[in-house]
Amino acid sequence: MSPNKKLRAYLYGTVAPVLFGVASLASTSAFAACAGPGAPSTTQTKCVKAISLPKPLQSYDISWVNPQRAEYYLADRSNNAIDIIDTQHLTYKRSLGQGVFKGLKFNGAGTAADNAHSGPNGVVTHGRWVYAGDGDSTLKVLDLDSPPPLALKASVSTGGSTRLDEMALTTDGRLLLAANNAEDPPFVTLFRANGDSPANSVSVTMRTTIDPTIVPPHFGLAIEQPTWDPKTKRFYTSVPTIANNPPGCNANTNTPPVTCSGGLLVTDPLHPKAVEGAFDPATNTGVVKLINCGPNGATTADFDNLLLGCTPGNLPGSTTTLVINAKTKNQTSVNGITVSDEVWFNEGDDRYYLRASKAIKPAGSPLGSGAVLGVIDITSVLVETIPQSSGSHSVAADAKRNLIFVPQNFTRAVTSPPGLETLHLQFGYHVEHHLFPMMSGRHAPAVRDVLVRLYGNRYSTMPHTRALRLLYARP
Repeated sequence: MSPNKKLRAYLYGTVAPVLFGVASLASTSAFAACAGPGAPSTTQTKCVKAISLPKPLQSYDISWVNPQRAEYYLADRSNNAIDIIDTQHLTYKRSLGQGVFKGLKFNGAGTAADNAHSGPNGVVTHGRWVYAGDGDSTLKVLDLDSPPPLALKASVSTGGSTRLDEMALTTDGRLLLAANNAEDPPFVTLFRANGDSPANSVSVTMRTTIDPTIVPPHFGLAIEQPTWDPKTKRFYTSVPTIANNPPGCNANTNTPPVTCSGGLLVTDPLHPKAVEGAFDPATNTGVVKLINCGPNGATTADFDNLLLGCTPGNLPGSTTTLVINAKTKNQTSVNGITVSDEVWFNEGDDRYYLRASKAIKPAGSPLGSGAVLGVIDITSVLVETIPQSSGSHSVAADAKRNLIFVPQNFTRAVTSPPGLETLHLQFGYHVEHHLFPMMSGRHAPAVRDVLVRLYGNRYSTMPHTRALRLLYARP
């Protein structure tokens, strides 16, 4: 195989296992196929196609699929919009609500993204309606059937000062629960949503906090992903850390390490409460204590089972994720996988898909991080893990077409004088390193030459002097 063909093969692999990804080097035609570390031939889950977006993915959050409309939705802060992919033809379709969100915000020093004030964040859909959380604590309500300039139908505040994040809808689309994860204390808001109505009437029903003995204020604690179970008719929301679980543990993120496990908030939308306490089996509401799990993601599967994405970011040292039954509250650990933000149950093949940006690095992985797409079967057994781009944390499935969508992160190289590159051990060849993590740095210049020649319209760099000016302008 020629060097150019080998390079193309690795480029395909950096884009996306399982259907969807964006890389800084891709042209649309160059990424019609998949190969390389991100698309192994030995796994049951196969790469089908990588789909290019109009702008590189630098910051994004949660995703969603509406199989009936054959559409995938991604909360893309870089593009200040909800990106829509046609899941039947596997092409980029359009960006919804562009400019109505807060977009990507930075901290006061300009040194890092300020996720607590950025948007869009969480996103769900039902029929013509798209609901998305924004960085100013508002729920944006958008109509897919309206002309693009008129798509935004409402911006409903939850009364907070930070982002409205992840959310879930009832099956009929009439009730929506969303979390303000960055507030102190964090809270969830129950909305009356539009269902199948052609007219908007979204309103707030109840705002709920958790008893301060369970989620103490000023501890830096959060509330994360909700999911809806139609059989028990309850929302189940991941709570990453709760106090006294087990007794005597440390729940204060300001004095690490945290040693407390998390909980699962159970909400009855027909009888919501302003404050939820410990779990009450008589009403099937309140906070369930979890065993060895600090969850972020949550998804509902068959047999009333819920998979919760446990992450060592919440409970240091975690090595498992968790399945809990919504009726019995029995808990089962899944070994060998830890997760991040989003998990999804695909009814098309009865499997869970976990976007694990903080996963345990697979043995023999050629990549520089443990980021993987995890696949778990309905019996709670880990089937396989597939390498992904570092930091990617979103996944959604089209059950009707049995397709999984995983966005991939954008990276940029810095061009420096040869002497400085030698001194810095070729650190400026950032993209080249991610494509060939095991490659000696002395080959990086040759790889860059080929990339620029083949994919110059997609290869993004920043000159060394400009990078320095940006660095010192943001102390």
